[in-house]
Amino acid sequence: MAFSIERRDLGYLLFTIERSEKRNAINYDVMEGLLEALEKASEPEIKALVITGSGESAFCSGGDLSVFHLLHTKEDAYPMLSKMSNILYSLLTLPIPTIALMNGPAVGGGCELAVSCDFRLARKGVKAGFVQGKQAITTGWGGGSILVEKFPSAFAMKLLMEADLETAEYLTETGFINHLFDGDSLQQCEDFLKKMLSNDLEVLKSYKRIWINKWKQAGLRERIEEEVKNCAILWESDAHHQYVKNFIKKNTR
Repeated sequence: MAFSIERRDLGYLLFTIERSEKRNAINYDVMEGLLEALEKASEPEIKALVITGSGESAFCSGGDLSVFHLLHTKEDAYPMLSKMSNILYSLLTLPIPTIALMNGPAVGGGCELAVSCDFRLARKGVKAGFVQGKQAITTGWGGGSILVEKFPSAFAMKLLMEADLETAEYLTETGFINHLFDGDSLQQCEDFLKKMLSNDLEVLKSYKRIWINKWKQAGLRERIEEEVKNCAILWESDAHHQYVKNFIKKNTR
């Protein structure tokens, strides 16, 4: 299986991308797994959703180019981009707390997944970045729009435009990462969640609605759709196809 879903005793749902051999890259199976997790997270006894990756080599390395390289035109790319953007918007607006447990690097679409969660916990020493610019595309799952909505515009735009990997320590100083940890990632996550989950579920949902209402009033869903369309246009560029070609060649040697 490309993923696993587990109910934990503390009252949260744990979703794990089980593709460590691919640095936990997202393919269509992982997308379906996220949809399943979002559905299960809506069940009444679940107070939070935690998303992580298997192993320690990566939290998530973004979209699996060994699969998505078959998408050549904007018409090819748009359905995939749109589907994942819908998943991330559903994650963003899930009425319970969500946590990205960054056990390893978060790269490209992995950062889009992380920023769609309410809180980000990262192992000391890992790196993360919206590197899509180096692939001659932009964020295409809505992560850029979500980043700009959640954080100061100049900081967000610098991360997007530089398209570089940053240290977890720097990202903690700037507020992108909420907590750095050593040791067992799940134990650290549960320690972070314990006080929150001791409160009544309806209290958590009521506070989350404050955030969700803010994003709806800001027209975030419509801005994400514009981001998806722009990325689809760039997807069919020669520069992006050359990057993908070089990536595939490098990884098949």
